[in-house]
Amino acid sequence: MASVPASTQTASNPAIEHPLRNPNYRLWLIGGTISFLGDQFYMVALPWLILQQTGSAVAMGAVLMAGSIPRALLMLMGGVLSDRVSARKIMMTTATARTICVAVIGILVWFGVLRLWELYALAVFFGVADAFAAPASTAYLPSLLQPEQLVAASSVSQSTAQLTTIVGPVPAGFVIKALGVAWAFFVDAVSFLFIIGALWKLPDPPKSEAAKKAVWPAIAEGISYVGRDVPLRSLMLLAMMMNFCFTGPVSIGLTYLTKSRFGSPAILGTLMSAVAAGSLLGALLAGVWKIRRRGVLMLLVAAALAPCLGSIGLVGSVWPLAGVLFVIGVLAALMNVHISAWVMQRIDAAVRGRVASVLMLASFGIMPISFAVAGFLIAWNLKFTFLIAGLAMLITAAGASLHKSVREIQ
Repeated sequence: MASVPASTQTASNPAIEHPLRNPNYRLWLIGGTISFLGDQFYMVALPWLILQQTGSAVAMGAVLMAGSIPRALLMLMGGVLSDRVSARKIMMTTATARTICVAVIGILVWFGVLRLWELYALAVFFGVADAFAAPASTAYLPSLLQPEQLVAASSVSQSTAQLTTIVGPVPAGFVIKALGVAWAFFVDAVSFLFIIGALWKLPDPPKSEAAKKAVWPAIAEGISYVGRDVPLRSLMLLAMMMNFCFTGPVSIGLTYLTKSRFGSPAILGTLMSAVAAGSLLGALLAGVWKIRRRGVLMLLVAAALAPCLGSIGLVGSVWPLAGVLFVIGVLAALMNVHISAWVMQRIDAAVRGRVASVLMLASFGIMPISFAVAGFLIAWNLKFTFLIAGLAMLITAAGASLHKSVREIQ
């Protein structure tokens, strides 16, 4: 057989341009990274402030639950709006509103007049914003890139995000300790201005056919799309159960453990950075490790996360605990990069916002229950909360492994 000339091979199989060569993606990445860096200050400050105000894990769970309920209730509407209206404009609007809200909370904390109900209001407001911003972000990013670039872009985005979460929490903890909680909220408010500026210069995505449909038929189309796609539906159910086992215990339990055992926001920032460092390694690894059986990967990661999650409450010193959290970060990021890329590649562009909202609803919709259960379990016994969560994660992985549609996700 005659050999094919190199020039012909190049023409028929053009090299895939790296997403970082795309100026629009670079602008999106820079603006989002700076904004996400500010979010690290918020993520350390909010639970710490709740515990300062109340000293109660139940109260912390209730505030987080207050944010997750509107997020879940409005997520489908957010998906429809992302396909109907410009996803870029939705993100600009929600980022502007969050800037104002966080700045107001910072001012109230600064003057010492903040009350608990205002933290509930903040959580509810952020939940509403998330319901519209999250589907819009998922729908918008693929419009900047080619489908073949999405795995590399997912790896870069998550690697950058994890690097940010390594850099951010430690200074956030020291800022809170040295200057007070109010300054963490001010930093977050300023950081939102960068993503607003980036979005201002970026183009609108192509218009979708969803603009011609009524709201409820458009929502039904997104739900029906997921229902017909068996691997996508199976993945959604597995992710939902993993979030239930993981979100509440870690979001509430890690802060409560740090405050009750170590008493320092700087240590909380250090532990959060350990998760981020592991996530950075996992995201970088995912960018070079080509995995064909993504369903098997998800099952193995869920099984490996179970003992890590169960051991958090048993570790008595900072650095071994940081090591466990580092491993958790590696495993979770390795899975998230490949699964998120698979989802973006699989969904048709015309329904991307609505389908993304259905998938997010499954994850976010379980969070209020996870927060509520975790809050009461932690108030009862911190160690047993993590042991129960780890056991539930293991049972979830074992149950999902019995389904062929999960194992065969490519």
